[in-house]
Amino acid sequence: MTALKELRVLDMTQYEAGPSCTQALAWFGADVVKVEPPGKGDPGRGGDIIPGNYFFQWNSNKRSIVIDLTQEEGRELLLEMVVHYDVFVENYGPGVVDRLDLGYEVLRAVNPSIIYASVKGFGSSGPYADRKCFDGVAQAMAGALSITGQPDDEPLLPGTTTGDSGTGVQLGMAILAAYIQRLQTGDGQYVEIAMQEAMTYYMRTRMAMAPGWNNEPVARIGNGSRAVNNLYPCKGDGANDYVMIMAITPKMWVNLCSAMGKPELANDPRFVRNRDRVDNGDALKNEISSWTKGLTKHEVAELLAAADVPGGPVLDTSELLNDPHLTERGFITTIEHPDRGEVPILGWAPRLSASSVDLTAAPALGEHTAEVLTQDLDLPPAAIQRLRDKLIIGGS
Repeated sequence: MTALKELRVLDMTQYEAGPSCTQALAWFGADVVKVEPPGKGDPGRGGDIIPGNYFFQWNSNKRSIVIDLTQEEGRELLLEMVVHYDVFVENYGPGVVDRLDLGYEVLRAVNPSIIYASVKGFGSSGPYADRKCFDGVAQAMAGALSITGQPDDEPLLPGTTTGDSGTGVQLGMAILAAYIQRLQTGDGQYVEIAMQEAMTYYMRTRMAMAPGWNNEPVARIGNGSRAVNNLYPCKGDGANDYVMIMAITPKMWVNLCSAMGKPELANDPRFVRNRDRVDNGDALKNEISSWTKGLTKHEVAELLAAADVPGGPVLDTSELLNDPHLTERGFITTIEHPDRGEVPILGWAPRLSASSVDLTAAPALGEHTAEVLTQDLDLPPAAIQRLRDKLIIGGS
């Protein structure tokens, strides 16, 4: 069996913050049924701004049904389904589920043991509660942009979408905690997460480095403020021909000197102590970069590994999908994409020795509507066709 074989999730999420949560649950074996509106479905399926493979990345291992919740009969259909599920997840904009009359109290009246999980940009209370939010806004208002970039330049948006997916993974943990509690008490509960607050979790290390706990902001340091903890250019003309070196302990510093073929640097008066290496940082950076520039990033990484020094090449997205280590571990898999055929996709990092789930492609819009309604409500084909004719449901 899979770890979450008995868990059923009704997924009314869109874009990334919600879908990343429900996909994580699906990868642990939960039965996730994604409820989408008629027409284009989840906006994450693509359009003028979002590429078509975006939905594919965040919705594998789910089933899709289409219900028009703006029609009363569609809303009632969803409420009939709720009794068959353990978890309900939504991340619509402020006020949307209330206008649909599908809030926690409504669903709890139908299913008292339901775990109702909600993602909002800023939560359901406070001065910002009515504001809309996306990943970049959450990162800006959690301080992430303020610490990213070069010291004398503008703030930069990090490349990773931790404001969205980082929130989703935290919500997944909260849902599992609520589920474990329900196994002991029999009671469901309301679970809320705010993207701004979730994003601050990833700020703790840098905030711990603030010169003044409350009254001085943490400065941007670019790729690192110390020569032995920095990014260095390597041989090649590519935009990502760099290697990250993190020789942060005295032993690692000595080992780095050996890897560079310059063991004498370890006893150079300019670099003996950590304070010396900080005070003479520019000179040390020149020593290290003169070494890295003569080698490819992978050659440098191999020498660092042999010397027991933490370091690694900057992999671009193409290199990541072809990384021999990830490939050998089975982390890179292929899934059949409806438009592109077989495409490589990154796997799911947590590994359970007694549970595994094969990745399956994200569903077509409404692909499982009839299947789920038959399973949950035992609707005969004629009833399903009637709902389809009235445009209350869609898909196959």
